[in-house]
Amino acid sequence: MNVRSVGVEEELLLIDPSSGVPRAIAGGVIRFARENGDEGDDARDDDRDDGGDDDWHDGGDDGGDVEPLEAEFQREQLETATRPCLSLEELAEQIHAARRAASDAAHGLGAEIAALATSPVAVSPSVTPSSRYLRMARAYGKTAEEQLTCGCHVHVSVESPDEGVGVLDRIRPWLPPLLALTANSPFWQDQDTGYASFRQQLWSRWPSAGPTGLFESVKAYRDTVEDMVRSGGLLDEGMVYFDARLSRNYPTVEIRVADVCLLADDAVLLAALARALAETAALGWRAGELPDPVRPEVLRLAMWRASRSGLQGELLHPVTQRPAPAHDVLSALVDHVTPALEQAGDLHAVRELLGGLLRRGTGADLQHAVRQRGGEMTEVVQSAVSRTLGF
Repeated sequence: MNVRSVGVEEELLLIDPSSGVPRAIAGGVIRFARENGDEGDDARDDDRDDGGDDDWHDGGDDGGDVEPLEAEFQREQLETATRPCLSLEELAEQIHAARRAASDAAHGLGAEIAALATSPVAVSPSVTPSSRYLRMARAYGKTAEEQLTCGCHVHVSVESPDEGVGVLDRIRPWLPPLLALTANSPFWQDQDTGYASFRQQLWSRWPSAGPTGLFESVKAYRDTVEDMVRSGGLLDEGMVYFDARLSRNYPTVEIRVADVCLLADDAVLLAALARALAETAALGWRAGELPDPVRPEVLRLAMWRASRSGLQGELLHPVTQRPAPAHDVLSALVDHVTPALEQAGDLHAVRELLGGLLRRGTGADLQHAVRQRGGEMTEVVQSAVSRTLGF
């Protein structure tokens, strides 16, 4: 039985443990990690993407170690990445190990890590001083200045670019529920935004971000990307911020819609569902089944709805594109991918992980619970620090 490999990239905030304010120390944390046994090399910081394809590493051994820590767009955050994994157990181990490695390195500079998609405490972020990031800051003004956001990107292997485009065309309606179940950014700049995922609102400001129409062929996909870059509105191909895209350097599709998950278990659940969606879509493509022609304008509304309320209310149903209770939409998602989950041996784990999430709530729900108990924003962050490491 062939099972697709899956890997996860997580962006994390670097936090002052007493105030909860993000600290601009990513370069120092990465140097500390390297000097204390991490094989990472921050020479790549000058020209790397924001969490895109250059971060996806081909695992060459049995997966015991995780990949090095990496810098991100803002100095108050860093990124971890797992190796490609075949089992959810291996993936969970790698996610936990990556978070521990990031925490250990942050402790070297007196900081903590928090898996928060936006900072609840007010902060003035500072751009990582690389040539590419500084050009982005100049070109995009306030959009770039306010992009202290942390996502979770899932890479799923595909057999060819043609299969990859077939997958992209067929998973489009099912991506908003993935955002809803990972929503983890209700607070921003010391304010309750009224959104479960305000990160998605901030991220959608980029000119290339969001859902896409149908591509139907690799040529159409490549032509679209080339036209976007030639328009002058993007600095390079790395700034093609589709909700899901083909990797430039590796045989994967990258699903980019999720907030970084507060709990590692939720990141595993996200990855399992993303892999099952890709497998289901690939089977449909090979069978000649036509993709849902739902327009990107409707998908944008579906993503907004998921961002606004998370699992507390209604979502647009991926089949009917009409409002439906969030729990019904998640049930439909699991039903849609059940054969793929069974093939990978993931169905029981997904049901267990989803049940746990529905009982305790999303990261956004857990953050709100701290506030409802009378906690200040600093306490929201401190609670998140504990939950990031599973305490």
